Amino acid sequence: MQPDLAALVGSRICHDLISPIGAIGNGVELLALTDGDTGAEMELINESVQNASARIRYFRIAYGAAGEEQMVGRSEILSILAATARGGRINYIWKIDGEQPRRLVRAALLMLQAIEASLPLGGDIQITQDGDSWVMRGEGPRLAVDEELWNNLLSPQIGFHYTAAHVQFALLPSVLAEAGRHMQYKHGPDHLVVRF
Repeated sequence: MQPDLAALVGSRICHDLISPIGAIGNGVELLALTDGDTGAEMELINESVQNASARIRYFRIAYGAAGEEQMVGRSEILSILAATARGGRINYIWKIDGEQPRRLVRAALLMLQAIEASLPLGGDIQITQDGDSWVMRGEGPRLAVDEELWNNLLSPQIGFHYTAAHVQFALLPSVLAEAGRHMQYKHGPDHLVVRF
């Protein structure tokens, strides 16, 4: 049975937004109980709003349509990744200069989520260019690569079962094809390298 990708994408977005939105609610509750200094509560609310906004901008590029001529500026990418990383387990290091085609940025953001799934304790993900290829390297204290998910990216099987947490793996084959890219990956005990 083919997965309902729209439902999986919706579940993924809701899952990722519930945490910062819940923190906003908690901050508002704390403000209601506080007499006097509300600096810590306001900081929590502000950080949560920034995180939710970054995730929405991230999802707009990663899960939205990407026209052939559309470009994304480096400053926008850096802003999204910095706000997304704030308070999280993953540090993003974007080393690609200038504007980039939205189709490639879309593939990269989905690939970031795929790599994050292999770094359960967090770590660093570096994004660079090697000639025309994009290279993404994830490193962390522990690597948990689901070979079945990753191998399905190389050779997609009809009827492969995905969960909402892994919807990026379902979308990546068609997104990479749309961008005219082929993917390769390799991994060691503490790192994963993807090239497309």
